[in-house]
Amino acid sequence: MTTLRERLIDLYYGATWLWRRRWNRLRSRVGLSPVMILFYHRVADDNPSSWTISNRGFTEQIDWIGANFEFVSLEEAQRRIELRYNPRPAVAITFDDGYAENCEQALPLLIKRKIPFTYFVSTGNIMTGKPFPHEANAPFQAPVNTLEQIRSLAAAGVEIGAHTRYHADLGSIDNEEQLYDEVVTATRDLAAAVGQPIRYFAFPYGLPKNLNDRAFEMCREAGMLGVCSAYGGYNLPGDDPFHLQRIHGDPQLARLRNWLTIDPRKLSVPRYTPETLVEKHAAPRYATEATGVMA
Repeated sequence: MTTLRERLIDLYYGATWLWRRRWNRLRSRVGLSPVMILFYHRVADDNPSSWTISNRGFTEQIDWIGANFEFVSLEEAQRRIELRYNPRPAVAITFDDGYAENCEQALPLLIKRKIPFTYFVSTGNIMTGKPFPHEANAPFQAPVNTLEQIRSLAAAGVEIGAHTRYHADLGSIDNEEQLYDEVVTATRDLAAAVGQPIRYFAFPYGLPKNLNDRAFEMCREAGMLGVCSAYGGYNLPGDDPFHLQRIHGDPQLARLRNWLTIDPRKLSVPRYTPETLVEKHAAPRYATEATGVMA
């Protein structure tokens, strides 16, 4: 059933369509099309939450994206951003937290279609089965991925990423030792557990207030290729390829379509830039051999 919100989004989409088409054609012509990164959490049909999308809804989104955009990995997304050249709008798929139900339909769908994606997990949660903080007091606590599931995904070629130890809000941590454990040690523990390098890190919650300049530094120093936020925003060729802005894979296809075809309002989202970024921390080159964190 179409909601009033979806109808209003469709009206806005239609009213701005000519502008979108012209903007995208001009950017494509000069190789400056955006690289967009989506993040999902839980794909399931029961006990929905604000971070849940149904299996049918997820499939509809993947079908629509595949018909209109090019799927790319995070590494390819970074390469195009750094090269300052992307002739066609591209989309990278990511997941956060680590929900077991994703392994029932959503992830097998992506693997079957050979769609690259990065799966960010909180190390401690998948090792202990402990619920995520945002579900600790909820009437229903969705099952967490097991370590065996994560190892199976890694064996299938899925990029596994780090998401702290227990989904910590890094923006509230100023203790160096605690921050190091959440960012670096937890990532090394994850690498050792799955038996592959961990090359990417995603900030839990991911809003500007949840980011941490020192955590950015730690990720660079540990050899990770990039970090992801989650406050929305596009990645344009020439932007910082180390910090990847992501857009929520909204359960409403109308809103996702509005965002991915370039919502003029979203172009004004300010990019978070750590004050600690200086030339000596130049981003790594993504055409070279992988150098992720490994125990």
